[in-house]
Amino acid sequence: MLKNLYEILDISRPSPDISIDSAAIKRAYRKALLQHHPDKVVTGQESEITTTLASKKDVPTIDEITLAYQTLSDTKARLDYDRELLLLQETGITHDRTGNRGVGLEVTDLDDMNYDRMRALWTRACRCGTFDGFVVTEDDLQRAIERAGGGNSHEILVGCSGCSLSLKATTAASFNPTQIFGDDVTEEKGENARLSAFVGAIAVGDLVKSTLGPKGMDKILQSASSGDIMVTNDGATILKAIALDNAAAKVLVNISKVQDDEVGDGTTSVTVLAAELLREAEKLVERKIHPQTIIEGYRIASAAALSALEETAVDNSNDSAAFRKDLLAIARTTLSSKVLSQDRDYFAKLAVDAVLRLKGSTDLTSIQIIKKAGGKLNDSYLDDGFILDKRIGVNQPKRLENANILVANTAMDTDKIKIFGARVKVESTGKLAELEKAEREKMKAKVEKIKSHGINCFVNRQLIYNWPEQLFADAGIVSIEHADFDGIERLALVTGGEIASTFDHPEAVKLGHCDLIEEVIIGEDTLIRFSGVAAGQACTVVLRGATEQLLDEAERSLHDALAVLSQTVKEPRVTLGGGCAEMVMANAVSQAAQNVAGKKAIAVDSFAVALRQLPTILADNAGLDSSDLVARLREAIYKGMRTSGLDLLTPGGGIADMRDLGVIESYKLKKAVVSSASEAAELLLRVDNIIRSAPRKRERA
Repeated sequence: MLKNLYEILDISRPSPDISIDSAAIKRAYRKALLQHHPDKVVTGQESEITTTLASKKDVPTIDEITLAYQTLSDTKARLDYDRELLLLQETGITHDRTGNRGVGLEVTDLDDMNYDRMRALWTRACRCGTFDGFVVTEDDLQRAIERAGGGNSHEILVGCSGCSLSLKATTAASFNPTQIFGDDVTEEKGENARLSAFVGAIAVGDLVKSTLGPKGMDKILQSASSGDIMVTNDGATILKAIALDNAAAKVLVNISKVQDDEVGDGTTSVTVLAAELLREAEKLVERKIHPQTIIEGYRIASAAALSALEETAVDNSNDSAAFRKDLLAIARTTLSSKVLSQDRDYFAKLAVDAVLRLKGSTDLTSIQIIKKAGGKLNDSYLDDGFILDKRIGVNQPKRLENANILVANTAMDTDKIKIFGARVKVESTGKLAELEKAEREKMKAKVEKIKSHGINCFVNRQLIYNWPEQLFADAGIVSIEHADFDGIERLALVTGGEIASTFDHPEAVKLGHCDLIEEVIIGEDTLIRFSGVAAGQACTVVLRGATEQLLDEAERSLHDALAVLSQTVKEPRVTLGGGCAEMVMANAVSQAAQNVAGKKAIAVDSFAVALRQLPTILADNAGLDSSDLVARLREAIYKGMRTSGLDLLTPGGGIADMRDLGVIESYKLKKAVVSSASEAAELLLRVDNIIRSAPRKRERA
């Protein structure tokens, strides 16, 4: 409990801006010693003093009297003590006085705090992560004004609701908050806005960093409305599935999505690196380094890192055997952190075979993935044709060669008069039969128009109905109805056809072609296989697995591998994984920092610290001693062994040559991670104001 030093010396507490006469403090000190020191008590006064002391709850000791004198006789120490005493009186929060004075005390201007007009208070986030940790009410401001007694400035001391930190908010006597926004608008500005951005972004990075690397963990995502669950360790999938209220957190979600769209993998890495850059930036801001200085330092560091990364890149595209080996290694590295890691060799070969069929294209539309529950993951296979998840109709040929295919997305009965439920006045039932016969003849004429186009296969997104289906069967035409939209889109693409939206002029629609249409059985389901399609690169990956959740995650994992491989075929340079590339870049950035003057050098070096966090997290997620492993890796890179990385599969971990282990990653992926993370950190460092507003209400005419 904080002692009242003024009561110990029996002197009144003056205003903060008024100094105490040192002679008066010394007299009070001597008087207190004379009154309470046992050796100074006069015999005749002993009974009187004993009675006086007994009436007091706390009798000061000689040490407390000495501390009171030393504190109050020192102007700076007295001001610090006055703040602590005021904080204790107003909030009940105090600090340990055995250490340095003022520890945990932040100072800000009340105008820089977020003013909430609805609640009539000011708020500010705390470094501990509590969003509205510091709260100043208008009553607090009024008490500060009364306490100042008409002074030129006011001081308000408050404690954080989530930790032991305290805040001193200062304001001028003429302070009057001006509200320019509406009642439904809130504003954070200055350090409060920047701290809010840091806290939100770092929280997102901490959320997904446990999924990083070959030993990363999975997350279960459950929908609050439907109760559906998803098991995944894909960073982009996790971040897209959760609702976020923090603006900075949404920025990291967006860069993760862009990374997924552009490269296909590295979504967790880019999020974690951006969060670590902001974590280091927060430390620099606390050291009073301006955000613009940090941004300039980060730009220098990013350029040095990318230059070092480019120096390590290797291009084997001129040697087909070596390039295929690189592609297999990249696929294995990508799948090592996925649910397919146990069968990564099998699926790596499957993914490489599928991507090489694209012949340099990055469009994965020609590669279809079909999921069928049952069997094991290694029962999956690559089919050379296109598989449609439908069945051929009854009484229709189950095998068709040299197919001319009409693909449509329109109902067969768009011009039919709907008789069911309608009131029709006829003279006899024969008239009604004539009406239905006319409708059938109209449908038959439509079928004849379609048949005359020279087709022998008709695939429709919508229903065909029994009567026209029978007409097609009689003509030896395979008709497939109610195909899924994605299926007909892909079918039209791979067969080289167009999708008809009307049957008025079927001859104007380009037909698709394939060598063979046949039914195939996968597990317990019957599907339709189109072989020898016009787009020769088209193929289908059939995934087998025990559960729907496993198949969904397997599809996401395989898609990531396919995307990275397709980008590598376009940009064939590769680099090394296992933390090797990050440590090489960190080493280059640290060397660049030595050539930078001023505070920017600190920011450049902080970029290197953030890069070194990625191999540290890899080791932590594997349950290894990250401090020892990263230190050994850093030493190896410093000594010139630039192909060294973390061997996480060896018991206890180790440092090994990543080229020998086949831990290879795409150069484009690594470059995108560093560039995107650096740009996101720069974007959030520029923030000094966050304004939240409800959507504008539409005015009724």
